[in-house]
Amino acid sequence: MVTGPGRSLADLISSGERSFSFEFFPPKDEAGEAQLWDAIRTLEPYRPTFVSVTYGAGGASRDKTIGITGRIARETALLPMAHLTCVGHTREELESILDAYAAEGVYHVMALRGDPPEGPRAEWAATPGGFTHAVELVDLAHRRGDFRVGVAAFPEGHPTAESLDHDADVLVAKAHAGAEFAVTQMFFRATDYFALVERVRARGVDMPILPGIMPILNLSAIRRQGELIGTSVPEDIVERISAAGPDPAAVRAEGIAIAAELCEELLSGGAPGLHFYTLNRSKATLEIFARLNVAVP
Repeated sequence: MVTGPGRSLADLISSGERSFSFEFFPPKDEAGEAQLWDAIRTLEPYRPTFVSVTYGAGGASRDKTIGITGRIARETALLPMAHLTCVGHTREELESILDAYAAEGVYHVMALRGDPPEGPRAEWAATPGGFTHAVELVDLAHRRGDFRVGVAAFPEGHPTAESLDHDADVLVAKAHAGAEFAVTQMFFRATDYFALVERVRARGVDMPILPGIMPILNLSAIRRQGELIGTSVPEDIVERISAAGPDPAAVRAEGIAIAAELCEELLSGGAPGLHFYTLNRSKATLEIFARLNVAVP
């Protein structure tokens, strides 16, 4: 079992080698759990820098998130990072959850404000006795025990941000509160990512910002999700996917190709690595790896 936080993820990500990481979510049933662990075991040989496990709105999957991250810490060679949100929790409850993570040997936390149960664009209302902003949770996790803290970043700005500059100010504040690195929401233009990095660097913060990658396997689904989180699908990509025709396999193949091209552009432009939203499956990530010539170490 992991007995402490070990080396900083910021150091690992910035050590000169490319960082690869994977994100999973707590499954809803036994079949989903089997699929999740199949993906974990398949991707484990690639020795990712870390793997993260998401956290349902309002703590809907809290116990499963704690259990999965703990099992990863105990039974694999992977470094697990557990998500934690402010939604639906008091400060005391958040402290208790952090203690539960530590008891499971999980010392890396992705600290998020989280979305209201009604969705990312719904009006935010803090839980009485809880937090209003992610920066407060970052500060709590940073000061409580030996937690290493990551945060979210938004290449096109958070849906509720006043401006891109304000959005960058929020990310910088989280760094000053103790966040060591950030992972972006999905996006489809490398220029949006590099512009975000420049805004943060211009404010004197050099923490690593990992680009979050989600291949387009279903255009309608990605567009719906993008509308919710403030991510646009560029028209040239829509045209490429549409040109693949109605065949789902052809659409999927084009989506994988587009994702691999984005990854290549990001890495060649200086991104410290890639964070893959796996949807608890390994196939798409492995297909992108094949195009990037990433092999098992």
